[in-house]
Amino acid sequence: MKRVAALCLPHWPIERLRRAGPIAAPPEAATPSASLARLARQPGEGHWRPGARWAQGESDSRPVPPPDSAQGEALVTSTRVGNRNLVAAASPEALALGLVPGMAITQARVLVPRLDIRPADPEGDETARRALAIALARRWSPVVAHGEEGVIFLDLTGVAHLFGGEEAMARRLFRLLARLGHSARIAVADTPGAAWALVQHTSRAVTVCPPARHAEAIASLPPEALRIEGPAAELLRRLGVIRIGTLAAMPRAPLVRRFGFALAQRLEQALGNLPEPLEPVVPPQLIAVGRRFAEPILTAEAIAHWLGRLAPDLAQALAEAGQGARMVELVADRVDGVPQLIRIGLARASRDPAHLVRLLARRIESIEPGYGIDAITLHVRRAEPLGPEELAERLDAETGPDLAPLVDTLATRIGHDRLWRCAPLESDVPERSVRRTGALDPPESRGARPKPDDVRQLDRAPPMPPWHHRWPRPARLLRRPERVDDVMALMPDHPPRRFTWRGETHRIVRADGPERVHGEWWKRLTEVHSVRDYFRVEDEQGRRYWLFRSGDGERDVTGDRSWYLHGVFG
Repeated sequence: MKRVAALCLPHWPIERLRRAGPIAAPPEAATPSASLARLARQPGEGHWRPGARWAQGESDSRPVPPPDSAQGEALVTSTRVGNRNLVAAASPEALALGLVPGMAITQARVLVPRLDIRPADPEGDETARRALAIALARRWSPVVAHGEEGVIFLDLTGVAHLFGGEEAMARRLFRLLARLGHSARIAVADTPGAAWALVQHTSRAVTVCPPARHAEAIASLPPEALRIEGPAAELLRRLGVIRIGTLAAMPRAPLVRRFGFALAQRLEQALGNLPEPLEPVVPPQLIAVGRRFAEPILTAEAIAHWLGRLAPDLAQALAEAGQGARMVELVADRVDGVPQLIRIGLARASRDPAHLVRLLARRIESIEPGYGIDAITLHVRRAEPLGPEELAERLDAETGPDLAPLVDTLATRIGHDRLWRCAPLESDVPERSVRRTGALDPPESRGARPKPDDVRQLDRAPPMPPWHHRWPRPARLLRRPERVDDVMALMPDHPPRRFTWRGETHRIVRADGPERVHGEWWKRLTEVHSVRDYFRVEDEQGRRYWLFRSGDGERDVTGDRSWYLHGVFG
């Protein structure tokens, strides 16, 4: 007899955020009086605008660990529906305070002033749920499938006895998820529909329905447990049908005429009269090739020789799977049982054996052979689909150079975290307008397109670059603008004639500007009136700098007229 387990993770988005690690605490809501007091502060006091340290983009990469009591604080995720921000998921603490999914964020803030609100990430939640399903398919059941509302089905037919029975298996899985920080409910029944109904509409952690008793087990549950649409469930309730048992006793033909085939189909599937095949999750194929030696090898030359013999076999296995390697690991098993690892990453998916050997050979010297190595294995730890390359429309069309080998070589030497490029973000404030991204990551269209009312639209050519040629940006942008002294400049909008930076006085011979940058008042209340006037200047030695004056030179509320150096041109 077929047996199916349904796994429900009721607080998956919240627990995934908490398990991911410490995240900076949300800023406290500012009162109007406090906001006005901040506006009155001067840049020299550490609150210059709009580039204060707390306003810089890189501050997000330095999370502040929350207090030990953070696990017990109310946490919700927010999603935008139309022009409203709604609660997408709520922690048990938030639910106990009366916050429910679908509630407006403004109402939630009124009920819980110190509420921890974080943006919802449905794509990340689904990706993590798929990864969990793949792990379950490799360890717990050969057939694992996704169900409605995030439920995961496991086919226990023929495997439960390996874990000591159905209840022992369910409780073991429950304890494993609890150790990982996830609350769960598990129900076992004869059909996926019955298991789904029991796991969604019972509060017990583990529910095991005896064989052939599933119809009786779900008879007292509401019709919503059949996975039917909301309007159909509401109509059944208006007709007085509030139990599945009452619905199951009705003739099927009138039900189909009144509610359509979907209701009758779900009912029969839950009762086991109609089959409900599960679409199994297929774990990705683990690709590896290896060689065991009759006699241990000791030298780097011998390791490189066998590496060259194994790389073509690995490339052939990747080609048969239609994959390209993004991360490859060389495992050298020593005779004393201590493995030696070399791991390389690739900027783009590749199965070129010569390229793989070249990258791995650079790090062979780091292997400690000890008393000898008796086996070598190449594992593909991460792979991506790799199909035929798309040719250009014209045979004589020029294609750009392939930078992936160069990027891989540099990353192998200095590390992937030290090799990156700048990508544009949609922000007018310079220090918030860029972010770090992978060296060969495809450019994103968002953030590079000017708004419809942007003056860059006046040009006939499409403004593809993120920065217009009329307003160039420096090759080196300082992390934080540095204040300059002894500035000589005419007011209100003339460039400086002289300034002192890091103890050296610079006399200006050429200048261009100003380029006015306003604060992002729609993001930060403290930048409602803030203004920066940027100038490109060149000194007597031909060195070019990017300076700005805080304020428009006329109104004190826009800034205190102090000068800062923000970048250096190449």
